[in-house]
Amino acid sequence: MKVGLTGGIASGKSTVTEILESLGAKIIDADKVAHQLMEPKKELWQKIIDAFGQKILTENEEIDRDKLGNLIFNDSQKKKKIDQLSHPIIISEIESRLETLEQDNQIIIADIPLLIEADLMDLFQEVWVVYVKKEIQINRLMNRDNIDRKQAVAKIESQMSLKEKKKYADRIINNNGSVSQLEKQVKKIWREIGCGSV
Repeated sequence: MKVGLTGGIASGKSTVTEILESLGAKIIDADKVAHQLMEPKKELWQKIIDAFGQKILTENEEIDRDKLGNLIFNDSQKKKKIDQLSHPIIISEIESRLETLEQDNQIIIADIPLLIEADLMDLFQEVWVVYVKKEIQINRLMNRDNIDRKQAVAKIESQMSLKEKKKYADRIINNNGSVSQLEKQVKKIWREIGCGSV
C-alpha cells in the first residue's frame, strides 16, 4: 500500500513518519530527496545555480537553503521558477523510489509537503493529512525556528491552508494534543489498514 502523507509547516509530519517507521513502514521523505538531488554538481544543483547564480552557495559549494528560501519567499516569480526546475526531477526520483520499494514492502509512506499542490495524489492509494489548529501551529513554529509571531504567520500563510488540505484527505491525523495521543492515533490507523496489532 502506498500512502501520501502531507500537512503544513510545524504540523508534526516528521513525528508521524517516525512513529510509522518504528511500526515497520518504509518512508520516502521528499525534503531529504530534494536535499540529495541538490548536492554539488548534480543536475538539479546545476540548474538552480544557472537560474540564481553563485551567491546562493556556501563555501563548500553547497546550496544554502536559507539563502535560497529567503530569495524565493517574497518573490512569486522566483518561487515559480524554482518549482518548475525542481519539481519534475524530484517527482521522477520519488516515483522511482516508490517503484523499487513497492516490490517487497507492505506499506510505503511518502512524506510530501506539496503533495496536493503538485497534484501527486494519483500516485497513492490513500492521502493522509496531519492536521493542527492554526494557533498551535503558529506557537510550534515560533518555538521550533526561534522566530517571532509575524514571521511564523507569514510562513504558514504562504502555504495552502490545512483546512483546505483536509478536503483531499482519506484520513486526517489530528495533532493538536500530546505525542502519546498522536502515537495512539497512528497505531489505530496502522491496525485499520491491516498491518497487524500494535
